[in-house]
Order: sequence, then structure tokens, then C-alpha cells
Amino acid sequence: MPATRYPELNVSGSPRQLGEQIGEALREQLRGFCDIALERVRKTTRISREAAHRVAAAALPLAEEYSPDSIAELRGTADASGVSLLDLMLLQVRNQLRDEPDHACTSLSFGPPFTPQRLLAQNWDADPALDPFTVVLTRRPTNKPAFTTLTQAGLIAYIGGSTSGIGVCLNALPAPSRFAPDGMFEPPLAGAWGVPHYFTVREIYEARSLEAAATAVRRATRAIPASIMLTTPEGPANLEVTPAAVCVQTSSETGIVVHTNHCLEPELTPFNTQFPELIQSCARLSRVQTMLGQVRGTLTTPAAIALLQSILRDHSDYPRSLCRHVNDDPQHGFWQTVFSVIIAPETGEMLIARGTPCDQRYETYAMG
Repeated sequence: MPATRYPELNVSGSPRQLGEQIGEALREQLRGFCDIALERVRKTTRISREAAHRVAAAALPLAEEYSPDSIAELRGTADASGVSLLDLMLLQVRNQLRDEPDHACTSLSFGPPFTPQRLLAQNWDADPALDPFTVVLTRRPTNKPAFTTLTQAGLIAYIGGSTSGIGVCLNALPAPSRFAPDGMFEPPLAGAWGVPHYFTVREIYEARSLEAAATAVRRATRAIPASIMLTTPEGPANLEVTPAAVCVQTSSETGIVVHTNHCLEPELTPFNTQFPELIQSCARLSRVQTMLGQVRGTLTTPAAIALLQSILRDHSDYPRSLCRHVNDDPQHGFWQTVFSVIIAPETGEMLIARGTPCDQRYETYAMG
């Protein structure tokens, strides 16, 4: 994997102008990601392009009703890049086409009293084939907060932070999906009916508080479950999201919130016995908690960043570790830590290691 910085792009203006600038600048990455996205879905799910396009087409009016500005941006991207709108929508719904999640992550959010500056971090464990299509993209929409995401080209939103003090990391959460009406799609397209997840993430970046962020998710007809780790002006938080519930988890006493890839909210924990554990999720959570349990007192910001880097580089139970490497697991052995990121909204910076953080340095990127 290349040990270099990710490409960076800044766009500004109306929704359509944002899309046009993205389409012109990232034309090749968009086409490449569209070409590979369905291929990667087919690693675990049998699906035709025609069936996938039917899901994308069904999601389009739902997404447009929920966030018309986001669809206006995608239309601009499609026109400027020559990539069809349905193919761009396919990127947004691809995680709804699988029988299982397409990535696993370990995420943490720090804030007072644990450390004075709010920090958010995660390892993104997924398919390294997606690295060439990953960029650091800053959008400055007219009359809305600017935000920067570490994202694959074409996604309407992904991991990052905003000028309103919101930071977002994303974890897969094995739990029920929303089922399509009978006969709408042939199997295995059962969990594909609703507003695609990335559109709700986009609305979170436009929020200015934890309550507004949670409301942005609650007002969507949600298609799939997800864990959304946040830093907000009120402090660290995590949203455990299913089609039926949005549970807000905070920790005002400790200033620490940690999540991997299983449900922690009491009303959702029964799902942990119904769905297979995703690449040692419980063991990863336990390891992070053990490392945090060794820390005493309040940390300075540099010490907190060093701690986060130490956790994200940890090799306990290597190669199935927090810093994950290719291994012999028959299902997920090709997954590895594709990038590691630490987000500091108060200083407008992201620290990103492109590749496994044990052997790649964290580089600083400006946000917003």
C-alpha cells in the first residue's frame, strides 16, 4: 500500500456546484470506485447489476425527500464526471446489498474530564482494494457548516469533522435491517428499503449539537443498522442505530466512549446472540478497555493523541489485532486496517495514517 498522503480536494458553493467540482476533479477515482464497488459486494453476495440498480433507483426518491441538497450534489457529480446517477447511488446503497457488513472498526471518542480537547479516532478495517479511491475532501456548502471527510470518491459523506464542532466515525453494527416490501427485490436484497446510511451521516455534519445529530438520524426511514461514534460540542457520544431505534450513549463522568462492532445498549444487546460476531469485536473492545484502564488522571492533549496512536497500533492477538493485518480467516482474512484516523474538530485537524498505523506515520490534514 502506498506510504503517501491521500489526494486532497476543496470544493465550495451550491449543492450542484459542489457536485460539479467533485465530478470534474475526481472523474477517474469515481469511475474506478464504481467499477469495483459491485465486484466487492459480490465477494459475499450473488447479485446482478440490474438488481443492484433497482435498489439504487428505489432509494433515490427516498434520499431526495430526506435530503434534496444531497441529491442535487450527486446530480452535479454525475453530469460533470460522466458517471451515471444510478451508479453513484449504487455507491451509497452498496452496504445494503450484502448479507453482512463490508468493514469493521474500532473507534474511540475522548473529551473532558479525561482530556481538555475533544478527540475522535478509529481504525478502518476493510478491503485494501478501496485505497486508490480514497480522498480527503473538504466541502464548503453555501450557508451551511464546512466539513472535511476521509472518504471514497462519490460517497455523499463519510468519516471526518465539521466547522460546527461535530466529528464522525462509522462502525458496522450486526443487527436487523429494514426489509423491502414482498416481491420488491429478489433475494438476497432483503435489507435494502430506506434512506441510505450515508445521507443521514451527511445531515449529522450540518448539525450543531448532539441532539440535532441524533434528530437527523431519527427522522430518516433507516435501511440498515450502524454505530456512529461522535464528538460534539457537548462531548463524546455514540449512536447505536437500527431501523427501529436510535440509542444515544454518552459518558459525562469519564469523558471516554468506545465502540467496536456489537451492540452495547441494553435494549439492543439481544441482537448479539442473533448475529455472528464481526472479526473479534468483543475481544477488541476488551483490549481497548484494558489499555484505557491503565491510564490514571487527566491527560494533556499531546498525551491523549499519543495514547490513541498507541491503542490504534496495538498488536495484541496479532494479526487479528486492533491494528489488523491480513490473516487466514476464511471470511474476512483479506481485511486489514486500510487507514487510521484521529480527528480534532477544535483545532480543525485530522491525523491520518494511510495503511496499518504500526508502520505508517500519521500525517496532518486541515479540516474545513
